[in-house]
Amino acid sequence: MPEKKMTLNFSRTRKANNQQTQRMDKEKSTKKFLEDCQYLGLKSLLREYDRLVSEAHEQKQGYYEFLQKVIHQESQDRKERAIGYRIKESHLPKPYKLLSDFDFNFQSGIKESLIKDISGMDFINRRESILFIGDCGTGKSHLARSLAMIACQKGYKVFYTTCSQMLTDLNEGVYEKNLARHMKKYISPDLLLIDEMGHDRLELEITKEAHLLFKVIDERYNREKPILFTTNIEEQDWAEYLGDPISTRAILDRIFHHSIKIEIKGPSYRKHESQKLQQKYNI
Repeated sequence: MPEKKMTLNFSRTRKANNQQTQRMDKEKSTKKFLEDCQYLGLKSLLREYDRLVSEAHEQKQGYYEFLQKVIHQESQDRKERAIGYRIKESHLPKPYKLLSDFDFNFQSGIKESLIKDISGMDFINRRESILFIGDCGTGKSHLARSLAMIACQKGYKVFYTTCSQMLTDLNEGVYEKNLARHMKKYISPDLLLIDEMGHDRLELEITKEAHLLFKVIDERYNREKPILFTTNIEEQDWAEYLGDPISTRAILDRIFHHSIKIEIKGPSYRKHESQKLQQKYNI
């Protein structure tokens, strides 16, 4: 009887040791697997490993189905991270503008079908630029920024700047004698958005740098890289605003060549919103 009891205890001890060994082996294997995921940059799999394995057991997934699901999730996660990175690097101002938020019923002078067609981003592949011209508050910047956002989502490298910010930055490059380095940020992106030319007339002394604007426009024109451009300056007034009739003619020639010109003639949406607020409080 004691011998039988000893045999039973030995069997239990061996079983417990085997289970402990199996747990340790599994922990080592899991640790190695997660280290490999980290090394390969599989962030989604690293984060969702336990859930995915549990679901695979519960749903009795085959190896192929499991791998397909893991790879698809990793792919989607990587795409989303890439979009987030491109949006961040674009310097688009917050709050971000979305095309779905634009009120085409209010601004009826804009062809919604044209904007929807442009939002397909084929204009980038066709090397065409988009020029929005119109009064303040008519939605030029909203449309341009929302199109730039879509470009980021579709995998294009985008850079946003106001006209005065860009010219101030380029002037610094001239002063520091490293203009080429400053130019690079405006030349290298797939799509450059130059916003608000003429937005503030107090910028006039800064923006009278037509030769610097010409350098950016000319470089992108020669490389067949499109521009989104918004301005409230009518074509005939550009020379006065930029302070250099000769450079301005060259700029206009390059901007309007291979460009879709969209003139927005309509009421100010900001003024409309302000009036609604006044009416709400009976002011």
